[in-house]
Order: sequence, then structure tokens, then C-alpha cells
Amino acid sequence: MFVDEVELTVIAGSGGDGCTAFRREKYIPFGGPFGGNGGRGSNIIFQVDEGLHTLLDLRYQKVIKGKKGENGKGKNQNGKGAEDVIVKVPQGTVITDLDTNYILADLKGKNDQAIIAKGGRGGRGNTAFKTQANPAPNFSENGEPGEERHLKIELKLLADVGLVGLPSVGKSTIISKVSRSKPKIAAYHFTTLTPNLGVVRASSGKSFVMADLPGLIEGASQGEGLGDRFLRHIERTRVLLHVIDMAGSEMRDPYEDYQTINKELFEFNPKLLKRPMIILANKMDLPNAKENLKEFQKKEKNKKIFSISAITGEGLQEVIDYVADLLETIKEENLYEEEAFESHVLYQFQEKEPYTIEKEDGVWVIKGEEIEKLFKMTKLNTEEGQMRFARRVSRMGIDDKLEQLGAKEGDMVRILDFYFEYRK
Repeated sequence: MFVDEVELTVIAGSGGDGCTAFRREKYIPFGGPFGGNGGRGSNIIFQVDEGLHTLLDLRYQKVIKGKKGENGKGKNQNGKGAEDVIVKVPQGTVITDLDTNYILADLKGKNDQAIIAKGGRGGRGNTAFKTQANPAPNFSENGEPGEERHLKIELKLLADVGLVGLPSVGKSTIISKVSRSKPKIAAYHFTTLTPNLGVVRASSGKSFVMADLPGLIEGASQGEGLGDRFLRHIERTRVLLHVIDMAGSEMRDPYEDYQTINKELFEFNPKLLKRPMIILANKMDLPNAKENLKEFQKKEKNKKIFSISAITGEGLQEVIDYVADLLETIKEENLYEEEAFESHVLYQFQEKEPYTIEKEDGVWVIKGEEIEKLFKMTKLNTEEGQMRFARRVSRMGIDDKLEQLGAKEGDMVRILDFYFEYRK
């Protein structure tokens, strides 16, 4: 089964918890803090596997979770980092964050890989908090939560040349004649339900990859027929071969067919029409084809046109040789602009409120990535840990903000699922 788009959630592993421990050995009075740090949580890494050609393996995986790092131990023993989770995907996979619509990775190289969700760092043990003012801290940190992302994963096939056209114009027959690809061929629309790839070799020995896509129809870019699912697969192609039934064997006008497909390509991605496009006037062995071609040439004078017959193979080798030479003059371009990719620098310096405070059912609710992360990493089982958390909250200005909003002594304050009592 060919699957080229899935959505799933990835959750990287949390860091291991830091340890609160003290050195207690004979003849060593006042041994001091002795708790180690937790280990790093596992990253979620997407990696290209050349043996894969579909996203079928991910179709039924709704969530991929990383493992938590090992907790720190006494005697200043740091916890072991968790092993990274490797997710294998086909070459040409694009990964997008659904929450931000930024692209996280475009894995088009044979050995490409990318960290999609970073594991949390390990919590610090109490040894790390030792200072001159507090030589024996009685608190440590929980591990940092791992990143959680909601992803759209798309496969955009890697092909040099793409065959486009309405259904039953002969695209599958062409690729079967010029390569070893064996697509299903029949005399009805939508015989081709999945893209077919074939390696094509020119007379000079040069070779390239050709993609035969399911037939497009009017409205394909808006979801009609099958085309909207597969238009993405021609985005990486450097040359388009527009196959037209020049005989009008299905009682259609060849030039109207040509305009229909170009309109759908433009509406899907305007850049597609800027790429070299070669017109293959197919079915030239049938009646009316030569007359229709003359009329077509009068209306379209700017495109290279080849007369071919896919069923007999006439003219195909000339096309292949021409395309092979043309490809050598066309540089491969990046599919996306740099602005489309997530930039951690931009996120780091963008101006936004670090937290929000709202009153819900009489409770002051504090929300925000920074404050929630601080809360999750704080161990509140000791008085020192609670005091440290309170100081951090005060430095963030939350106490002053609550007072400005009218919070009164004894009001309830909630962070995530934890309730506090407000004290001035």
C-alpha cells in the first residue's frame, strides 16, 4: 500500500531526576551534598532509509515516545542518558510542525537525519546547587520534560522528470516503454492509483528518474479526483513532460486539455509553470492527430513539442535523449525557502509574554511554557525546594502581576494541576 502522508505526535524522553543525597562516611564529618545529576532523555530522530518507499510503517502509529533518562544517584553518580529513538522514513520526506506550520526537516539526501524532538536535560542533583552561602542544599531538580510536537509527515518523491496530464492520455504506457517500471495499464480512467517511478537511460548512457503520476482532472488542486493527493510528487521535478491526447480520442479538445492541466498546476504551486515543460503530443498514430497538432501549434508557440506514439514507441527515444541533455543544464533547487524552516534563533528572541494569568471559576490560573517547565522541574517535597520555586516565581514578576489583577490573601492559584494559596 502506498501511503504518502501521515500525522502523528512525537514526545521526546524527559531527563532523569537529580538526586538529593549527602556524604555520610566514618571519619568524614560534614561530608556535604553528594547527589548526582539525571541523564538526558532520548531524542526523536527521523532518518532516511533507502529501502523504504512509503510511509506505511507510520500510518498506524499515533504517538512515538522517547525514554526517560536515568535518575541521578548518591555518591555523585550521574544517571545514564537514554538511547535515542530512530524513526526510519523514505528519501524525500518532509516533516512539518502542525502547531506552527514551520518545516522541521526536508530529508532528501541518502544519509539525511534530523532531530525532530529534543530530549529533556537531566535534573541537577543537590551537589550542583552547593554555594558558599548554602554549602548543604537539601533539594534537587526533576528532569526537564522532552519536547512534544504534532507533525505532518509527507513523502514527496525524488524524480528528475514528471509526467503530467489528464487520465488515459498515455503516461503509464510511456513510462513502461522507456523504463522497467510496470504500471497497471487499462482503458479506463484512474487506472494509475499511485505514483510510479522508473529509471530511464538515454542513448548517450545518461540516466534520470521519471515519475508517472495519477491523472489530473479539473479541480484537482482543490481536492477533486486523485490529483490533489499526488500533485506534491512533482514539486521536486526539474522538468515536466505534459502528455496530451492529440487525437482527441475521448472527444476532448487537446488545447483545452492543456490549459486545464496548466491551471491546476498553477493553483497548486505557481512555481511549477516556471519549470521547463515539454509537450508530448501522444497518439499520433490515430486519425485527426496531425490536424489537431497543427491547430495546437498555432496557439502554443513557446513550448518544445514532440510527436510521439506511446503504444508503438515512435518518437520516445528522441524525447529521452533531449531530456537527458536538458537536465544537465538545470540545477537542482531547494524545494523550500529558508523562511519556511523553523528557526530556533527566531523563537529564542521573539517578543512574547512569558506567562498569562486568567481567573477561571474563582481560581487564578497561570499558564506559560517557562513557568510550567519550572514547575515540572521543581521538587516540592522539601521546604528548600518550595522556597526556591517561590523566589523564581517572584523574580518572574508573577507576584506583582497577581496583586495588580486584584488577587487577595487566601485566593487559590493554579499551575497545571497544582493549587497554591496566594500569600502577600
